[in-house]
Amino acid sequence: MMKFRENEEAVSPVIGVILMVAITVILAAVIAAFVFGMTGNVQTTKTVSMQAKLDGGAIVITVNGGSDLPTLQEITVTHAGVKPADADFTLPDDDHLDVDNTNDGVINGTFSVGDVISFEPADGTSGRLLIVGKWSDGAEQIILDRTF
Repeated sequence: MMKFRENEEAVSPVIGVILMVAITVILAAVIAAFVFGMTGNVQTTKTVSMQAKLDGGAIVITVNGGSDLPTLQEITVTHAGVKPADADFTLPDDDHLDVDNTNDGVINGTFSVGDVISFEPADGTSGRLLIVGKWSDGAEQIILDRTF
């Protein structure tokens, strides 16, 4: 009777390497799809510069410019956790800026380089000044955060 040689290996080493490479490629594709899919909703940072200083009992805000200034629609001013009343603001004389009569602390209009906005805080000048901008595309961002 003839004896046959028994081969106990079911898969050759080449097939094993091919399967490992295929699994690695598929895993990398899944991870890349997940990572790049997560970054699709990130908004770009807006560029607008404003500065604030104390002038006696008033806080004076000056618009310095920025590439996104033309699309800035409104700013919300908060000082020491309180939004100043509309009557407290002094705006430029040429009527391109206006206070929002329904929301305290909101100034809207077409902002220009060199605009000067001032107000006298009711509780003194010390505290945190926060200016948040809102743009025509709906984006909102902090423009200035300063403590006096």
